[in-house]
Amino acid sequence: MCTGKCSRCIGVTLFPLAACAIVSNILLYFPNGQVLQLSEITDLVWFFQGILGAGILVILPAFMMLGAGGAGCCANRCGMLLSVLLALLGFAGGVYCAVFSSMGLIGGPLCDTGDGEYLYPFRNNTLEYNYLFNQTTWSICKEPENIILWNIVLFSVLLAIGVIEAILCLIQVTNGLIGFVCGTCMRRRKTNISGM
Repeated sequence: MCTGKCSRCIGVTLFPLAACAIVSNILLYFPNGQVLQLSEITDLVWFFQGILGAGILVILPAFMMLGAGGAGCCANRCGMLLSVLLALLGFAGGVYCAVFSSMGLIGGPLCDTGDGEYLYPFRNNTLEYNYLFNQTTWSICKEPENIILWNIVLFSVLLAIGVIEAILCLIQVTNGLIGFVCGTCMRRRKTNISGM
């Protein structure tokens, strides 16, 4: 069993997830590819859940995991302990992203309902009457075009990435603690049976 290899594998997996989260968050600033006024962009985008939470706060532990799981570090207990602490930071970033992305999904987008005024038409709906379960209500948003689908897809991607990153960071916490206690690699000893 090699906790160093596991750490390295988790670190490598976190990089593309963090990059996707950053790109998804940036795309939320340009609904349907349009450049809007700052006051016309959904407020929950400004919490930077993809850029900060699932992006920067996960990239830092990913670098440490790669270092702790690098070749020739079979007794790198200090690196594994540091990777545990940073994995907790990554876990917090993933949870942060998941929470604000789910709030963005439930609350719905900021849109023009046809009178030129931007508002949140779905904010006070109960879950029973939520727009996510009733596609016929989507026609209430006139501008930007396809804003509801745009927000649903990108907030869903961010939610999924946040959950996956949080799970991977929790796995690294366990893996790192095992690596700290036992060393990053436990090699099997070969027995010499030639003399028997």
